[in-house]
Amino acid sequence: MLLHQQFVRMAKKHARKTAIIDKTTGKTVTYSRCLIGALILSSKFNKYDKGFIGIMIPTSAGCVLAKIGVLMSGRIPVMINYSTGAESNAKYAQKKCKFNTIITSKALLEKINCPLIDGMVLIEDIMKSVTTCDKLKAALKTKLPVSMILNSIHKGDENDTAAILFTSGSEKDPKAVQLTHHNIASNIENFGAYVKISESDILLANLVYYHVFGLTVNLWVSLYYGMTMVTYANPLDFQTICNIAREEKPTIMVGTPSFFWGYLHKSAPRDFKTLRLIVAGADKCPDALREGYMKKHGVTLLEGYGATETSPVISVNSLEFNRPGSTGKVLPNVHVRIENLETGEECATREVGRILVKGDSVMKGYYDDPELNAEALVDGWYNTGDMGFFDEDNYLWHAGRFKRFAKVGGEMISLVKVENILEKFLPVGVSCCVVEVSDEKKGSYIVATVSKEVHKTEVLRKMLNELPIIALPRQFIVINELPMMSTGKIDFRSVTKMVQEILRTSGL
Repeated sequence: MLLHQQFVRMAKKHARKTAIIDKTTGKTVTYSRCLIGALILSSKFNKYDKGFIGIMIPTSAGCVLAKIGVLMSGRIPVMINYSTGAESNAKYAQKKCKFNTIITSKALLEKINCPLIDGMVLIEDIMKSVTTCDKLKAALKTKLPVSMILNSIHKGDENDTAAILFTSGSEKDPKAVQLTHHNIASNIENFGAYVKISESDILLANLVYYHVFGLTVNLWVSLYYGMTMVTYANPLDFQTICNIAREEKPTIMVGTPSFFWGYLHKSAPRDFKTLRLIVAGADKCPDALREGYMKKHGVTLLEGYGATETSPVISVNSLEFNRPGSTGKVLPNVHVRIENLETGEECATREVGRILVKGDSVMKGYYDDPELNAEALVDGWYNTGDMGFFDEDNYLWHAGRFKRFAKVGGEMISLVKVENILEKFLPVGVSCCVVEVSDEKKGSYIVATVSKEVHKTEVLRKMLNELPIIALPRQFIVINELPMMSTGKIDFRSVTKMVQEILRTSGL
């Protein structure tokens, strides 16, 4: 299934239906108008080099149409992160994937203070070049039968790359992940069937499209099923998101726990009451957050798990099968193996091991990086770099990144588990991140960073009831603003560097 072709089918089927309610620009666009817009942009993109085209546009109707138009023109969209170092990210993408053209927005560049670099083309200039003839030609084409429209745009193969996405780079330089049409489409179908998505759903789409969570679950899920999506460019504008949820009455929303905390604090009771499916991913979901949504809005906040390399959903809780604390059951047609780190054998129930994933949603590979591919993909199994286990009922539990396990006193300690325990005893509104510090003389030990001063002795006393002494933080360091990534995760890599610098300069 080619994604842009599926969009054409839905656009013809639901021509008069609202496809996008763009809350940033105030525009509402029908499927018919979307098809016209995508065809116009496709014709404009034909003059650029074949191969890759960068897209650096905020979540909006314009970004959706640019993405479709690029695929229709037979080119491959490279989605560029503009929230953290837009200029360096754009240049990194150009160099890594060997291309020049980047479609971006003048309004965005001005807002984020990013200069116009070589190869950038402004979407505003492209739209100014659209003539009445262009509009008429595209409009007439939309009146043709589906088969004729499909014959007039790029055909290709389902195993062609549908997008290049960059990993967060939280542990090393970003990797260029190649996701095919088949990867994304199979993930949409498996996820959609499991949680029972239909064309009548309304999706609140406020995640960025340069991350896989936003690209698949916000953009393509909606278009694939012929749904209505409500877009807004800034997921951190908590109050506006709450207003949108109350006014537009969405039925589906996904996001990160840090975003959901913001919405919970800013929302009025029942603002999110119309949501039948609300899923948190990309980071662990605290019990207090789940309880907050049930108490304030009467909705069940579900937790899921995925990765950029798996398009992304691997497992998810549903209303029918929900075990809070777990990441749910593995999607149909996705295979997960928990492997013992030392023996390579499959782990027993509740035995923590390396999470491997196999299935149609697993990426084609990292672009131009054979060494990384050989390391990450073995016999079709993708090594997530995560640790976890299955319980007796086949719910998958995430135990943290392999790199977030510390060896203290000869024991492997899950830093994520320490964080989970610590969070339970912190005052409301206090964030934390637990890191390992290496010391040649004293050996490795654990340090807890918190966003506000806390009563350390009291917290440690409570933690001792659930953790061995060896796993308790030796020190607490206050970092008022814990660095965040654009996904809403705490930037573990940056926190570790900050802690190392603080300890070095203080002589501790």
